[in-house]
Formats: sequence, structure tokens, C-alpha cells
Amino acid sequence: MFNRVPLAWLQLTHQKLRLLAAIAGIAFAVVLMLFQLGLLDALFTASSVVQSRLQGDLILVSKQYQYMILSKNFTNRRLYQALAFDGVESVWPVYLGLAQWKNPEDLKERSILTIGYDPLGGALSVPEARDPRQLIFPDAVLFDAGSRSEFGPIPQMLRDKGPVEVEVNGRKIKVVGLFRMGTSFGIDGTLITSDLNFLKIFPSHPQELIEIGLIRLKHGADIVGVQAALEKGLPPDIQVLTQAAFVQQEKDYWATNTGVGYIFTLGVFIGFVVGAVIVYQILYTDVNDHLAEFATLKALGYRDLYLSSVVLRQSLILSLFGFVPGVGIAAILYSLTQKATLLPIILNPWRVVLVLALTIGMCSGSALLAMKKLRQADPAEIF
Repeated sequence: MFNRVPLAWLQLTHQKLRLLAAIAGIAFAVVLMLFQLGLLDALFTASSVVQSRLQGDLILVSKQYQYMILSKNFTNRRLYQALAFDGVESVWPVYLGLAQWKNPEDLKERSILTIGYDPLGGALSVPEARDPRQLIFPDAVLFDAGSRSEFGPIPQMLRDKGPVEVEVNGRKIKVVGLFRMGTSFGIDGTLITSDLNFLKIFPSHPQELIEIGLIRLKHGADIVGVQAALEKGLPPDIQVLTQAAFVQQEKDYWATNTGVGYIFTLGVFIGFVVGAVIVYQILYTDVNDHLAEFATLKALGYRDLYLSSVVLRQSLILSLFGFVPGVGIAAILYSLTQKATLLPIILNPWRVVLVLALTIGMCSGSALLAMKKLRQADPAEIF
């Protein structure tokens, strides 16, 4: 087996510029696939970060709910009607709204997601916050330390001077602490506050209308059975979802109802095709240039299977030589993109393994196509 490897290597290194061009092409394809997959994963992770922090066994949302930013509200009567069902222990309303935040330094306004809930009920998980109960004080809010810098250096101001007074929707409020949630493709920053403070920030928002209702079940209650009972017993203007289904609904919206998910998926496909075409052109040209040598080997008794294995080994060598620098470049781009956008784009091992498999498959498929020319190498015709 090992005596066959040098032939494939010598074939590739015979023309070094062609080899470098092939490696660069494959590295480009690897970078494109890794980067697009990273953005797609960041899209799904960031879009569902709020949903994943809700502390409820079941979640009520409007039947017209599509995604977090444009969530439709519904009457809180539905939430309190759920208390009458067996297995339900408690319910908690959650308010959502986009407020106009004024940067305390340059006074520029920017939309910020605002979440209102009962901090004593623990409807939202904020382990980064020292004490969410401080939100019960008038006009107190927590600021997302993972927000974009356009909102101002709030974390630094908070550390230097204590509570920071800012203007949101024309109302003076105080940032009394920090938590970390991060940005997404639709959210640049987030505030959390109590339900009473939320209604002061949004004075036109009716108190009886909520965006999300959380339901906690009694210990040992059958979540599927309670969900089915609520869906049957409550009016049809709301949806009853598990938290996992609520998270998946948000991901599905971004994947299918917007062009963002489609574009990133298409980018992966384009990277695969580009790499396959480059490898095919390199291997096809190499086989064509050495057709006489391959025909000589045939005349000496070597079978097509051996000659095909040489081309296949060339493709595997190219895939590995192009993959390594591609991963290195992608890691640099991941870091730069994460710093620029604050999106959770991470080069995890599973994605690296997936792209390695795609790269090997891409190169092997190109080799199979290039082998057609090899099988046509007839010693009688060439000599």
C-alpha cells in the first residue's frame, strides 16, 4: 500500500504552481463552508436565546405569533384561565417591546428589546445578574453587557460611577446592573425590568395584554397531557407550546420565512461546488497531461483499479492540504466576525469534522469524474 503513495505525491508535486492553486482553491471552499455554517448556527443560537431563558414548563403565545421581535400580544385572561386546569401550579406574564434608547454620550437613538416580568417570580433566568430583585425599584433596569457598542459604554460607566441614568422612550430610567444575553440578527441590545416598570416605559401598552405567558406545572404532572388539555380547553386565539417547541419555532422562522437562512445554506452549497470544480479541473488536467505515462503502466500490466487509486490518493492529499489552512483562516474570520457583530459564532469541533467530511467527499467525487479520462488511456492508440 505504502509504495503507491509516492506516485500520487510525485504526480501532484510535478507542477508546484498547479498544486498551490489547487490547495488555495480547496482552502477557499473550506473557508466558505465553515464560515457559512458558522453564521447559520449563530443565527439559530442567537435568535432563540430569550426563549431558552424562559422558566416555564409550558408557554402561551398568540396564534399569530411569528418571531420574538414582532410577537403579537393576547389577553392575560388566557393565562389565568390556565390556572383552573389540573396540573397547573402557577402562571407568569411576560411583556416584550422595542423601545428607543438614547445613547448617554452622543444622544443618538437606537431600538432596544425590553423585557418586563415579575423578578420575584423568576420567570427569566439571569444568572449573570447579582440580584434581579433590584428591578422592583422604580425605573430600575438591567442592561445586557453583550449589547452592541452603539448603545454607549454602559458597563464601563456602571463600574466607574454606579447606576447610570439614561433615557428610554423619553423616560428617565436607571441602569442598576448588568446581565449577558448577546445580540442576534434582529436584536442589537436588551433591557430587562419589572412588569410595572415596563408599563411605565411603554405607557400606551395595555396592562391586560401580554406577549408571552409562562405556565409552571405541579411536580409529577404530565406535561403532554396538560398541554393537550389546555389546547382543547382554552380559546383558539393562543398556542400552547413546550419550551423546546417554542425555541424550535423561532429557529424555523429564521430558516424558512426569511432569506437569511436560505442565503447561508446556499453559501455552503456554493463552497462545495466551487471546491469540487477546482479539484476536478486539477485532476483532469493532471491525468490528461500524463496520459502517456498511465498508458505505459497499463501496458506493463497495471489494472485500471490501481491507476484509479493513484488519482483517488491525489484527491485525498489535496483535501487534507487544503483543509488545514482553510480551518486556520476560518478561525481568524470567526474571531473577527464575533468581535465586530457580537454574534455567538464559534468554531466547534463538530462543524470542523462535518466540513472535513464534505471536503473529502468533494475531492473524492471530483476524482471519480476525472477517472473517466483515465479509463480511456489505451496503449495501442497512444503509441
